[in-house]
Amino acid sequence: MRPVSSWGRLSAAPHDVVELADRDGVAHALAGRAPGIAYGAGRSYGDECLNPDGTLWSTRGLDRLIAFDDTTGRLVCEAGVVLRDIQRLMIPRGWSLPVVPGTQIATVGGAIANDVHGKNHHAAGTFGDHVTSLRLVRTTGETIACGPELRPDWFAATVGGMGLTGLVVEAELQLERTPGPWLEAETLPFAGLDAFFRLSEDSVADWEHTVSWIDCTSGIDVRGLFLRARPTTHEAGRPWRPGRRTVPFTPPVSLVNRLTLRSLNTAYYALNRRRAGPRIVHYEPFLYPLDGIGAWNRLYGPRGFYQYQCVVPPGPGPQAVRDMLDAIAQAREGSILAVLKTFGDRPAPGLLSFVQPGITLALDFRNSPGVLGLFERLDAIVRAAGGRLYPAKDARMPREMFETGYPRLPEFLPYRDPGMSSAMSRRLMGS
Repeated sequence: MRPVSSWGRLSAAPHDVVELADRDGVAHALAGRAPGIAYGAGRSYGDECLNPDGTLWSTRGLDRLIAFDDTTGRLVCEAGVVLRDIQRLMIPRGWSLPVVPGTQIATVGGAIANDVHGKNHHAAGTFGDHVTSLRLVRTTGETIACGPELRPDWFAATVGGMGLTGLVVEAELQLERTPGPWLEAETLPFAGLDAFFRLSEDSVADWEHTVSWIDCTSGIDVRGLFLRARPTTHEAGRPWRPGRRTVPFTPPVSLVNRLTLRSLNTAYYALNRRRAGPRIVHYEPFLYPLDGIGAWNRLYGPRGFYQYQCVVPPGPGPQAVRDMLDAIAQAREGSILAVLKTFGDRPAPGLLSFVQPGITLALDFRNSPGVLGLFERLDAIVRAAGGRLYPAKDARMPREMFETGYPRLPEFLPYRDPGMSSAMSRRLMGS
């Protein structure tokens, strides 16, 4: 038994961690140790990847690339392979993962279990849209091969299924052609949500990646920076090297708090506004800005932090976002990396996939005494708009809200592995 945390560091309960290293021996490793849940890179923010006082099957040892076809871009790999390793190996060869979330320090298995999205949903959909097949091992000893064309019901349950249909051992991914590691990027300051929506609408046709940073302290008249980018053959004037910065220790209190929040947001806005306009950038700092700071989650202190990410439909969405930002500003809570973007109309492949057409808002919140009350106010706004929360980021969603937000849950339940259980599944599904 050893203490294990998720990325939010809200707890460090003991777990019986079983290290997996042989994909052909996974069925044996799963037998007799249930209930448990898979644990990859630990980048889920809440309790989805945790099973306090129970079993965790660590997949980081399942990190092998099995096969790659350089003519078609088909890659077969184990579930513990980290997305960053794929990108750094394949992009110099002219291939790239079509979809990567805001961190590339996540595993293939985790990306499938959460059907993650990137800054290019309007152009490429979700991660599951580019999985052509996968192999699933269940605690019953059964092995299931599935994909969009092979046992598609199992595939739809597993993609976005939070690891509850079994343990993904390997997957075949369809990569896409890329001209190289450079992006033509542009930063556009804006004031007000109407300006954000105009920029979003004007950008989707010609720009693959779109996202915006917003000052969460600016309230209903929000100010922000709209960022858009697309692949290019041009290169920057100097070579790019990975950053080596890290947060070396956990401070005794959160460095993001009511005293620092406004000044941090003001400084971030001023610094990045100076960089407004077009430029050529490497894909890593643009698409994964926090990956350049190791252990940045320590900034929120020993109590950890929550992330609140929701999606609200297009019709009521703009007013819902205004209401949420107003509530956050009044509470004097929030983060220095609040993200606002729109999703495209492409339907997601999983029964429990988070993405739906609309607007998504994501913010970090320090674990403070009043933050759960703020979440209840935000929940009410999201529910009234017909939206839902992202399980990969969640640590406290009420069960009723999960059931309402994911109406295909009854279709999913028959595919659950009886030996797979997590703190989240018990909180949201009862087992």
